[in-house]
Amino acid sequence: MASVSSASTHASRNRGALVRLLLLVGILLAVNALAVRFHYGFDLTAEKRFTLSTATRKLLNTVDDAAVFTIYLKNDRMGADFQRLADATRDRLESFRSVTGGKLVYQFQNPFDGLADDEAKAKVAQQLAQKGIVGIPFGEGENGDSYTENILFPYAHLVYQGKEITVSLLDNHQGMDRAAVLNYSESQLEYKLARALYLLGRTQQPSIAYLVGNGEALDFRTFDLLTTLPQFYKVDTFDLTQNLYIPAAYSAVILAQPTIPFDDKDKYKLDQYVLGGGRVLMAIDQNTASLDSLAVNEAIMATDRSLNLDDLLFRWGARINANLIEDVRCVRIPVTVGMLNGQPEIDRRPWTYFPVYVPTSHHPIVNNMDGVLSLFGSSIDTIATPDIRKTILLESSPRSRVTAIPTRISLSMLRYKPRPELYNKPYQPAAVLLEGRFRSAFEGRLPEAFLQLLQDSIKRPFRALADTAGAVIVLGDANMVLNQVSEKRGPQELGYWPIDDARFANKAFLLNCLEYLTEPGSPLEARSKESRLRLLDGARVKNERVMWQSLNILLPLALLAVFASAYLFFRKRRYEGRTR
Repeated sequence: MASVSSASTHASRNRGALVRLLLLVGILLAVNALAVRFHYGFDLTAEKRFTLSTATRKLLNTVDDAAVFTIYLKNDRMGADFQRLADATRDRLESFRSVTGGKLVYQFQNPFDGLADDEAKAKVAQQLAQKGIVGIPFGEGENGDSYTENILFPYAHLVYQGKEITVSLLDNHQGMDRAAVLNYSESQLEYKLARALYLLGRTQQPSIAYLVGNGEALDFRTFDLLTTLPQFYKVDTFDLTQNLYIPAAYSAVILAQPTIPFDDKDKYKLDQYVLGGGRVLMAIDQNTASLDSLAVNEAIMATDRSLNLDDLLFRWGARINANLIEDVRCVRIPVTVGMLNGQPEIDRRPWTYFPVYVPTSHHPIVNNMDGVLSLFGSSIDTIATPDIRKTILLESSPRSRVTAIPTRISLSMLRYKPRPELYNKPYQPAAVLLEGRFRSAFEGRLPEAFLQLLQDSIKRPFRALADTAGAVIVLGDANMVLNQVSEKRGPQELGYWPIDDARFANKAFLLNCLEYLTEPGSPLEARSKESRLRLLDGARVKNERVMWQSLNILLPLALLAVFASAYLFFRKRRYEGRTR
């Protein structure tokens, strides 16, 4: 009888154990199924690097069609650093897919998979190059492998609503090492991928007017500007002097390097456009100094250009000063320092009139951005104007100063090294964003007869106060948005400085300014996200390597032994109690 009862109890225990096992397997399968369908997690990082911005979530909620990302960042030998970037891309796209309810799909692909010979790989590389996808080498061939196999393609290609776009996943900053470059690139993934979705999802491109009529730059120096902007906007040239007003259909207007003073009629058109909610990017050269003049003459005079815009800008909350910014953080230019064997000896020396502004602001336009090059720029003061918010986007370094104009500029200054103690006017504003409800600079200045004429003839009543908030970005140097021109190669890329073979972030700055002014629904907010690089202490890693390796191997085994001993001990006590 006792044996039957014992057998029954044993069978019951077995059934209970089987039920618990099946229940555990079922729970695990359900959790995995939910994890595949939904992508959630807890972001415990200080900078919230894994949390999507509000603008990005709002954009993803509007995705109404299949969005297919193809990621070419895949190679079995690309190393841990690039693998980290690939994993971060996958995590970000998985977050996107979760918000879109599965409308977004992605795949990782190595373009050289299944290709045996170099000729086939070269053909694929050429096809990718037509899409703007250019490979980068990442190591030497191994075991006789050709160098072609070690090409990496850090790009994503998006197809959405019958359109396609290529996204570079790898960014570069001057002075960054490889780890910092990859870390910075990771911080920009959300913005880049969301921006691609935004561009393809737009029903129409915003319209931008490039203003002319007052001697604005419109030559080879605007080549890159006027060829880049049509990729994102509808761009027109608009003669301010030949039109009665600036149409509100333009989302923004660009005023770049005017050289002819403005009369009141043209200022009035700008004034009323801004008060109607318009957006303006003003790149103004307040002084007459230029690189072309300096290339011809060893010494030039920089004088005030007197554009007659001071009262308009003052009313909006800014003033471009009649001076030149000098900064120890600058680029170099060539200078003859002597003769050697009958030939001039050329050296490249820092030219403080050509500063490089490294952004320190956390505003989305400039946050995480590289330096912006300026040539003969002027400082900007902000005015205490009610209802206008001022944001300094670019400013000089702690070692800078200003020189009032008129002043003489001579290349002979290059013979002497800059004395840092003389550069004691730090943080001179060079680019300022003005936002809010602007007041007219013509308030109280127009006769009643003229106001009535405006109403009767062109049906555009005078605005003394803006109905809606507008925005104006003021740059103290037009060269920030103008490219260099080479006698041999023609127009250069915006931001390229050929003497040092250096590239600055002028083009990115221009595009970010216009994106902020014209596209309130864009995910520009995501640019403010930072990804801090937390590297291990190299010295400690070297000195304590054996200790940490031993700890990582032995500690789990020791914990496992403790838990196993405890389990056997309590199990033995449990059954000993039952046998008694």
